[in-house]
Amino acid sequence: MRSVRATLGYRGGGANCTALDPLNPKRMKTIQVYDPAMCCSTGICGTDINPDLVNFAALLAQLANHGIQVERHNLGLQPMAFANNAAVKELLQSEGTAALPVIFWDGEIHLKARYPTKEERRGWIRAALGKEEVSS
Repeated sequence: MRSVRATLGYRGGGANCTALDPLNPKRMKTIQVYDPAMCCSTGICGTDINPDLVNFAALLAQLANHGIQVERHNLGLQPMAFANNAAVKELLQSEGTAALPVIFWDGEIHLKARYPTKEERRGWIRAALGKEEVSS
């Protein structure tokens, strides 16, 4: 039996692990995000606002506006979503919550343990639009 990691295209390799090249993405159709436990997904709560979460929430809204199916799960609020996803469950068992967030594109692990960088977010929009990489 193939492992969940092999089935989903997981290549391992630390915080920058991707099943897809984030700077040369293919057209995306769905994105699933498994966030660590937090009070909200926008990053606009409490006294310590995380700009990465704010930017990521804005990106997900843009992706949804371009027809991408977006699912987002918070460990503190939706633990069963984590238990029901075999790849996420395996990562949590092997690496703990340090593996979060885990981000899937079209069922394949794309990022883990971090949110996308500004450069990667640009590539994600191009992938949503089905456009080729644009030279800077």
